[in-house]
Amino acid sequence: MRKKKVHTIAIKSFALLLAFGTAYQAVAQAATTTSLATPYSKMAPVDQYLMADRDAEIALARTAAPDSISRDAEVLVLGRHGFETAAKGKNGFVCIVGRGWTSAADPDFWNPKVRVPMCVNAAAARSYLVRLTKETEWGLAGHTQAQINAAIPAALASKDLPPMEPGAMCYMMGKQGYGGDSNPHWPSHLMFFYSETDPAIWGANLPGSPVIAVADPVEHLTQFVVPVGRWADGTEVGEGSAAEHHH
Repeated sequence: MRKKKVHTIAIKSFALLLAFGTAYQAVAQAATTTSLATPYSKMAPVDQYLMADRDAEIALARTAAPDSISRDAEVLVLGRHGFETAAKGKNGFVCIVGRGWTSAADPDFWNPKVRVPMCVNAAAARSYLVRLTKETEWGLAGHTQAQINAAIPAALASKDLPPMEPGAMCYMMGKQGYGGDSNPHWPSHLMFFYSETDPAIWGANLPGSPVIAVADPVEHLTQFVVPVGRWADGTEVGEGSAAEHHH
């Protein structure tokens, strides 16, 4: 049970670390407590997870990275069975809007309101994004959190899901979007993905270091998170409240 908890908290809830500077164990404990009373105990109708306005979803996805990157990126939008290509790209980046199954804290797994813009580079598109899109397909098919957590190690072992590719990274600098009731707005940050790696190689999680490392033992994944001081549109973080920016 604890291992399954660690997966969802590690991969999705480091934003709480960024936002509140809370110790990892405290976050784990709080998330576990919150999940007992989650209002999202089952899947909502599929239509609630989709965005009716395809252009609006494309625009929201592109807010994850500066325009110089996102304007030439491929964009995927969510369909009834998974992500579909909505705009072709030419720079190797791929922008999407993550949903609760992959991009929200534990209690918001089934929350249909979650919308998290992300832009991954080519290396992450061939590795991290493959996992995210597969997990999204499982979620859309109605698989529970426990079922998905059990399927991930098996898919990694069979190589149906790839290991992280060297250089895999992601921009998450969008003002807009909604991270879920437990963490409505993600701080502006960059993410770097590695297959199980010692956080010490980046000096992560040390006093004064801006780098946060989050280990995910189920996915055999280490994520390095670096907060940045500006949003993708160039405005400084802290200009206006986060609450003004999410939908």
